Amino acid sequence: MTPPLMMRSLREDHRNLAKLLDLLEREVQRFDEAGAVDYELMQSILAYCLEYPDKVHHPREDRLLERLRERDPAVASTVGDLEAEHASLAELTARFAGTIDKVLLELEISRAELDRIAREFLTAYRGHMAMEEKVFFPAAEAALSGTDWAGLADSMADPDDPLFGVRVARRFQGLRDDIQAMADEG
Repeated sequence: MTPPLMMRSLREDHRNLAKLLDLLEREVQRFDEAGAVDYELMQSILAYCLEYPDKVHHPREDRLLERLRERDPAVASTVGDLEAEHASLAELTARFAGTIDKVLLELEISRAELDRIAREFLTAYRGHMAMEEKVFFPAAEAALSGTDWAGLADSMADPDDPLFGVRVARRFQGLRDDIQAMADEG
């Protein structure tokens, strides 16, 4: 059976987020090596995370988990408190974005603090996506019926991704160019 369109979409979001995390990690590595860091790029990545994953992707996953809890509470319990993880990621993203804003405003922020929050963000996001890919998504695919998937599709809008979608939002065009440049590098 082919995975439902919603699952393909969620997995595609994860692949796209992984590209952003790689780009962000490259900047953190440059920071650690005392090289030139593109803070505007970091700011754009975090702005995207606050806009699309926090407001579109995570709510879709929360709704999927809600349906999984209705269908198979025991299996759903293996996923843990996904909603709390999503809230924690949103808070961490906002804190990291605030830290980058301080850097761009030339306010005092220690190198150690910036490095710590950047690494915390990268670790949290990667760990969260890995859990979803290994535990949550397979559980949902195994437990939910065609009727469940159809009901989910009917109850959720599928807005265009402002960075990876067909129409790239103007504010993310530079970020899209950076992603393409990184892909071209190899």
